[in-house]
Amino acid sequence: MHLLPEWFTQSSPVLQALLAGLFTWGVTALGATLVFFTQRVARGLLDGMLGFAAGVMLAASVFSLILPAVTYAEAQGMTGWFPPAMGFLLGGIFIRLLDYLLPHLHLYEPIEHAEGLSTTWKKTTLLILAITLHNLPEGLAVGVSFGAAHVGLDIPGATTLNAAIILALGIGIQNFPEGLAVALPLRAEGLSPLKAFWYGQLSALIEPVAAMIGAGAVTLVTPMLPYTMGFAAGAMIYVIVEELIPEAQYHGHTDIATFSTLIGFVVMMVLDVALS
Repeated sequence: MHLLPEWFTQSSPVLQALLAGLFTWGVTALGATLVFFTQRVARGLLDGMLGFAAGVMLAASVFSLILPAVTYAEAQGMTGWFPPAMGFLLGGIFIRLLDYLLPHLHLYEPIEHAEGLSTTWKKTTLLILAITLHNLPEGLAVGVSFGAAHVGLDIPGATTLNAAIILALGIGIQNFPEGLAVALPLRAEGLSPLKAFWYGQLSALIEPVAAMIGAGAVTLVTPMLPYTMGFAAGAMIYVIVEELIPEAQYHGHTDIATFSTLIGFVVMMVLDVALS
């Protein structure tokens, strides 16, 4: 039984990925709307939400991407671990290159700590680019998952449409605190609530685009599927380790952030196993 109406289940994987990406963007925008009601959130709560997001992304990488990638590789007569492993490493390298080249600034950091190529761009722009870089692998993961559901219809143990929907749901859930986490620092920089909201949601617009690219690439080049699933997982885990977990731990709320990460992992795991 599918979780959505028949018109959705009968749509092309690229359209499904687009709609799922619009959903994850919409949840980001919903989180950013809180900037209209408050200028600050308790740091411990924000760290907990970031930890939760890290846990969701980690579980999604394992249960929705890496394990199915092994199944697809074996179904194509490949060594099960090789394509996901190669894709995983390439995904991390890809994000590292973007991290090195794209000017950006992590949340709550002074502009002197901006990373990437030297630029005269404003702090607001650098903050938005940092979250856009973060959201890129999430969009790819959603798109690849819908493409995999389309390709793997006759493969036992492969990704199902329900599993792709659950992945999009999990990414959407963890996007809520991200929208708030982007909008609040922008508000603190002196932007009006409307501008802070606008830039907060803008950072997630990359997700529908990346989702369509991921789904299209998978359906066009089926043998690359286990590599692309590993790639999306490696890109997400790079972001988790390099950005989300350090940011959640930086302000001293280590226990809150750590247990929130565990809870996020369990929530995503249960959703994936129980409903897909």
